[in-house]
Amino acid sequence: MLPRTLRNFSLFVDGTGYAGKVTEMTLPTLAIQTEDYRAGGLDAPIAIDMGMESMSASFTLAEYDVNVLKLFGLYDQNAVDLTVRGALQRNGDTDAVAMVVNLTGSFSQFDPGSLEAGAMTEASFEFAVRYYKLSIAAEVLHEVDIENMTRVINGTDQLQSLRTAMGV
Repeated sequence: MLPRTLRNFSLFVDGTGYAGKVTEMTLPTLAIQTEDYRAGGLDAPIAIDMGMESMSASFTLAEYDVNVLKLFGLYDQNAVDLTVRGALQRNGDTDAVAMVVNLTGSFSQFDPGSLEAGAMTEASFEFAVRYYKLSIAAEVLHEVDIENMTRVINGTDQLQSLRTAMGV
């Protein structure tokens, strides 16, 4: 059986759609920060989960969109929501499966690119992520909320017992 490939995608920034304008999107990499631990009786170090590494995303628009540019540098209570909606489909299948990524955070970088007469404009944005959720076919696979200390993977909140022990 052939794999489902991303046939197309769209981007929404604070609810405004950018289909036809977004040319590229890089989703956050999920990475566990680990520290090696080795003591007597262990034949090799064991990687200990020390929390997650920071997450970031980036995208490129084919224009200098004023509404997105106005969001640059807004932090804390002024968090920005990004939604990426993709269509996954196997070659020969008529049915597509929805992939939805929800992100909350703030814009940390704006790169206006180079200006050239007669060439397409490209504006690139870096996004510092505080909240991340990945759903495929309406099933939530990953949900990470840094500020609320939740890390739900395949339905299990890996940080629940830590929050309980800390009383938060």
